[in-house]
Formats: sequence, structure tokens, C-alpha cells
Amino acid sequence: MIKKIKYLLKLLRPHQYIKNTFVLAGVLFSRQWDIYTLLQAAWAFCAFSLSASAVYILNDLSDIEADRAHPKKRYRPLPSGKVSITVARKLAIILFLATFIPTLLLKDWILVSIMLTYIVMNIAYSLCLKHIVLLDVFVISMGFMLRLLAGTWGIGIAPSEWLLLCGMMLTLFLGFCKRTSELLQSAMADDTFAEKSRRVLTEYNTAMLEQFTSITAACAIISFGLYTVSDQTIRTQGTSNLIYTLPLVIYGIFRYLFLLHRHGKGTDTAKDLFTDRHLLLTGSCWVAMTLVILICQ
Repeated sequence: MIKKIKYLLKLLRPHQYIKNTFVLAGVLFSRQWDIYTLLQAAWAFCAFSLSASAVYILNDLSDIEADRAHPKKRYRPLPSGKVSITVARKLAIILFLATFIPTLLLKDWILVSIMLTYIVMNIAYSLCLKHIVLLDVFVISMGFMLRLLAGTWGIGIAPSEWLLLCGMMLTLFLGFCKRTSELLQSAMADDTFAEKSRRVLTEYNTAMLEQFTSITAACAIISFGLYTVSDQTIRTQGTSNLIYTLPLVIYGIFRYLFLLHRHGKGTDTAKDLFTDRHLLLTGSCWVAMTLVILICQ
């Protein structure tokens, strides 16, 4: 029984919920820290966590044959047979329903629309969009943008255009890093894996991905820097000191590139963040420094 629960938890991938902290960015930078807004943001985070787990299950179901040929993914609960396809399907349906019921009861139609868009988009991604070059990464990025919108429009906060641009560029950067890592793994794997792995990888090459990661990394850094010194941000926050958090952002991106090219990381961003002490410390320092700057104003 304990082992079964363990495999079900692996299928849900709770460590990936850290990605849903994008939902909280709007609240952090809006300074709307009243109890009602915080509760709304907390629910939006939970809703995305439930739907994200359902989407992971759906994606694993569609990729089950390819994952069985993968040197690492073949040990996942579904391709390894530790969790049956029937159980996985039932669990996905339960999670999808659990995502919408509380939101519908609260009649938060904007959040409902955002969640529905996220789910439909990911179903389309699992079925066909992940096989279309460039669009596959843009869909991943759009998932993060919907998280940002859920934590802003979804709970009545006006989003900053610079913050949205920074979020898009950062997530495109992470998406192209993921494809780079997968391409490097496929180059080192056997023919079976190369044949059954992501078909879209045949459309990419390392030189192309190197350009994409460089461009998106630079744009993410510049857009965040411009956000911290924009007139709107200074008026809202009452300070221009957020610019002093920029070196941590730059270091974090450079560290991620180092892990990608020197240690073969990049396939699982959440796992990389938790297992690399430099990234974990950098992220923690950025959050702490941001909070101190905002609270002290």
C-alpha cells in the first residue's frame, strides 16, 4: 500500500508545484497583501497544482511508448507498469474536476476561463502541439503566462506589462534549455530512443538552440531590469531599489546555463532548483531581498 501511494505521488510530480509560484508573483509585486487577496492567490496556486498534476498524467499517457525507450523516463510509474493506465486515467479525471468545482462555487469566472484555457491548451499540446517545432516551447511558456494572469487578472490585480514580458522570456529560456538537454540526451542514446523520443527534436540542432537560449536569457534579464526602474513600478512600490536584485537574476540564469552545458541538467527545472545549492540559495536570497525591499517601504 505504501509503495502504491509512493508511485502515485511520483505520477503527480508534486515537486513541480514550485512552477506554480508564478501565480504568486502578481500578489508579491502588487502590494495587495490583504487576507482576501492572499486567500484568492492561495486557491489559484492550489487549482494550478491540481490541474498541472492532471496534465502530467495526460502527457505521460500519451508518451508511454516513447518513455519506455528513454534511458531515464522508462522508470516512471506508467512506462514501468507500477501504475496502471486505468488508474492513471481515473486519477486525471478526479484532479480535473477538483480544479473546477471550488472555483465554480465561488463564481470566479475569470479564473475559470484561465484554468479552462490552460487545460485545453495542454490537451492540445499532449495530442499534437508538442510535435511542432518552436510552437512546442511557446505552448510551455504560455502555460506559465496563464499562471501569471491567474495571479493578477484572476484575482483582480492589474498585471505589469514589463513583468509579463520578463515572465515570457524567462519561461521561453527554460523551455529552450529543456529542448537542448533532451537533444543532447538523444544524441548519446541508442537508436531505439532516438526513433521513439520526441519527434520535434529532429527539427532542432544545438546551434539553433544556442541562439534561442542566448536571446531569451538576454531579454529576460533586460526586461526584469527595465521593470525594476520603470515609472509605474517606482510609483507602485514606492522605491527604485528592486534594481539591486538584478545581479541575483543574472547569476541564476548563468548558473542554469552552466548546469545545462557542464552537468547535463535542464530537463527538469524544478528538480534542478531543489538539488543545486547555488540555484536554491540564489532563489532564496532573491525572494528574501525582494520582500525586505518591499516591506521596508
